[in-house]
Amino acid sequence: MKIQLWSVGKSHDPYVKEGIEDFSKRINKYFTTEWTIISPPKNAAALSEKDLKKAEAIILSAQLQKDDCLILLDERGRSLTSPELAQFIQQRANESSKKLIFLIGGAFGVDESIAKRADFTWSLSKLVFPHMLVRLILAEQIYRACSILRNEKYHHS
Repeated sequence: MKIQLWSVGKSHDPYVKEGIEDFSKRINKYFTTEWTIISPPKNAAALSEKDLKKAEAIILSAQLQKDDCLILLDERGRSLTSPELAQFIQQRANESSKKLIFLIGGAFGVDESIAKRADFTWSLSKLVFPHMLVRLILAEQIYRACSILRNEKYHHS
Protein backbone atom coordinates (compact mmCIF):
# COMPACT_ATOMS: atom_id res chain seq x y z
CA MET A 1 0.00 0.00 0.00
CA LYS A 2 1.20 3.48 -0.84
CA ILE A 3 0.53 6.41 1.48
CA GLN A 4 0.21 9.74 -0.25
CA LEU A 5 0.02 13.02 1.61
CA TRP A 6 -1.64 15.74 -0.44
CA SER A 7 -1.83 19.39 0.53
CA VAL A 8 -3.29 22.29 -1.40
CA GLY A 9 -1.03 25.32 -1.08
CA LYS A 10 2.59 26.32 -1.35
CA SER A 11 5.63 24.15 -0.73
CA HIS A 12 6.73 23.31 2.81
CA ASP A 13 7.92 26.33 4.79
CA PRO A 14 11.49 25.98 6.08
CA TYR A 15 10.38 25.96 9.72
CA VAL A 16 8.52 22.62 9.22
CA LYS A 17 10.27 21.16 6.19
CA GLU A 18 12.95 19.28 8.14
CA GLY A 19 10.41 17.67 10.46
CA ILE A 20 8.10 16.69 7.59
CA GLU A 21 11.00 15.15 5.69
CA ASP A 22 12.22 13.29 8.78
CA PHE A 23 8.83 11.73 9.58
CA SER A 24 8.21 10.96 5.89
CA LYS A 25 11.51 9.03 5.73
CA ARG A 26 10.49 7.13 8.85
CA ILE A 27 7.08 6.24 7.38
CA ASN A 28 8.86 4.93 4.27
CA LYS A 29 10.23 2.08 6.41
CA TYR A 30 6.64 0.77 6.61
CA PHE A 31 4.83 2.07 3.53
CA THR A 32 5.96 3.84 0.38
CA THR A 33 5.16 7.48 1.12
CA GLU A 34 5.15 10.65 -0.92
CA TRP A 35 3.99 14.22 -0.63
CA THR A 36 2.10 15.99 -3.37
CA ILE A 37 1.79 19.74 -2.99
CA ILE A 38 -1.06 20.94 -5.17
CA SER A 39 -0.70 24.54 -6.27
CA PRO A 40 -3.86 26.60 -6.07
CA PRO A 41 -5.22 27.96 -9.37
CA LYS A 42 -3.18 30.85 -10.79
CA ASN A 43 -6.08 33.28 -10.40
CA ALA A 44 -6.88 32.19 -6.83
CA ALA A 45 -6.76 35.70 -5.35
CA ALA A 46 -9.43 36.90 -7.79
CA LEU A 47 -11.84 34.05 -7.04
CA SER A 48 -14.60 33.94 -4.45
CA GLU A 49 -14.26 31.30 -1.73
CA LYS A 50 -16.86 29.11 -3.47
CA ASP A 51 -15.23 29.45 -6.90
CA LEU A 52 -11.78 28.78 -5.46
CA LYS A 53 -12.96 25.56 -3.82
CA LYS A 54 -14.59 24.50 -7.10
CA ALA A 55 -11.40 25.23 -9.05
CA GLU A 56 -9.33 23.27 -6.52
CA ALA A 57 -11.85 20.40 -6.71
CA ILE A 58 -11.32 20.17 -10.48
CA ILE A 59 -7.55 19.87 -9.94
CA LEU A 60 -7.97 17.28 -7.17
CA SER A 61 -10.56 15.22 -9.05
CA ALA A 62 -8.26 15.00 -12.06
CA GLN A 63 -5.58 13.39 -9.87
CA LEU A 64 -7.81 11.00 -7.92
CA GLN A 65 -8.27 7.47 -9.20
CA LYS A 66 -11.48 5.50 -8.74
CA ASP A 67 -9.97 3.00 -6.29
CA ASP A 68 -7.99 5.52 -4.20
CA CYS A 69 -8.95 5.60 -0.53
CA LEU A 70 -9.31 9.31 0.27
CA ILE A 71 -9.03 10.57 3.84
CA LEU A 72 -9.99 14.21 4.15
CA LEU A 73 -8.58 16.19 7.06
CA ASP A 74 -11.23 18.54 8.43
CA GLU A 75 -11.88 19.88 11.93
CA ARG A 76 -15.51 18.68 11.59
CA GLY A 77 -14.39 15.10 10.94
CA ARG A 78 -14.18 12.18 13.33
CA SER A 79 -11.46 12.19 15.97
CA LEU A 80 -9.22 9.16 16.29
CA THR A 81 -6.76 8.16 18.96
CA SER A 82 -3.32 7.17 17.72
CA PRO A 83 -4.10 3.44 18.22
CA GLU A 84 -7.38 3.91 16.30
CA LEU A 85 -5.46 5.55 13.45
CA ALA A 86 -3.09 2.58 13.45
CA GLN A 87 -6.08 0.21 13.21
CA PHE A 88 -7.57 2.32 10.41
CA ILE A 89 -4.35 2.13 8.40
CA GLN A 90 -4.02 -1.61 9.07
CA GLN A 91 -7.62 -2.20 7.91
CA ARG A 92 -6.90 -0.40 4.62
CA ALA A 93 -3.77 -2.51 4.16
CA ASN A 94 -5.77 -5.68 4.92
CA GLU A 95 -8.35 -4.63 2.32
CA SER A 96 -5.49 -4.38 -0.20
CA SER A 97 -6.01 -0.66 -0.76
CA LYS A 98 -3.41 0.42 -3.30
CA LYS A 99 -3.30 4.08 -2.31
CA LEU A 100 -4.26 5.75 0.93
CA ILE A 101 -4.44 9.50 0.30
CA PHE A 102 -4.54 11.95 3.20
CA LEU A 103 -5.77 15.32 1.90
CA ILE A 104 -5.25 18.71 3.51
CA GLY A 105 -7.58 21.03 1.59
CA GLY A 106 -7.04 24.64 0.60
CA ALA A 107 -7.33 27.74 2.76
CA PHE A 108 -11.14 27.50 2.79
CA GLY A 109 -11.38 23.73 2.96
CA VAL A 110 -12.66 21.63 0.07
CA ASP A 111 -15.61 21.74 -2.28
CA GLU A 112 -18.59 19.56 -1.40
CA SER A 113 -17.78 17.25 -4.32
CA ILE A 114 -14.43 16.35 -2.71
CA ALA A 115 -16.01 16.01 0.74
CA LYS A 116 -18.55 13.56 -0.72
CA ARG A 117 -15.78 11.64 -2.54
CA ALA A 118 -13.85 11.16 0.72
CA ASP A 119 -13.95 7.65 2.17
CA PHE A 120 -13.33 9.07 5.64
CA THR A 121 -13.16 12.56 7.16
CA TRP A 122 -10.66 12.82 10.00
CA SER A 123 -10.20 15.60 12.52
CA LEU A 124 -6.78 16.04 14.08
CA SER A 125 -8.39 18.43 16.58
CA LYS A 126 -11.35 20.75 17.01
CA LEU A 127 -8.75 23.51 16.87
CA VAL A 128 -7.78 25.01 13.52
CA PHE A 129 -4.06 24.89 12.73
CA PRO A 130 -1.97 26.54 10.03
CA HIS A 131 -1.61 24.22 7.03
CA MET A 132 2.14 23.89 7.56
CA LEU A 133 1.67 22.61 11.10
CA VAL A 134 -1.06 20.22 9.95
CA ARG A 135 1.43 18.72 7.49
CA LEU A 136 3.94 18.15 10.29
CA ILE A 137 1.33 16.76 12.70
CA LEU A 138 -0.08 14.49 9.97
CA ALA A 139 3.35 13.07 9.14
CA GLU A 140 4.14 12.50 12.82
CA GLN A 141 0.79 10.81 13.52
CA ILE A 142 1.10 8.47 10.56
CA TYR A 143 4.61 7.54 11.71
CA ARG A 144 3.27 7.01 15.25
CA ALA A 145 0.50 4.77 13.89
CA CYS A 146 3.05 2.71 11.95
CA SER A 147 5.21 2.31 15.06
CA ILE A 148 2.12 1.15 17.00
CA LEU A 149 1.43 -1.49 14.36
CA ARG A 150 4.94 -2.87 14.83
CA ASN A 151 4.87 -2.60 18.65
CA GLU A 152 7.84 -0.25 18.58
CA LYS A 153 8.82 2.01 21.47
CA TYR A 154 7.97 5.36 19.85
CA HIS A 155 4.37 5.36 21.14
CA HIS A 156 3.87 5.01 24.88
CA SER A 157 0.23 4.25 25.75
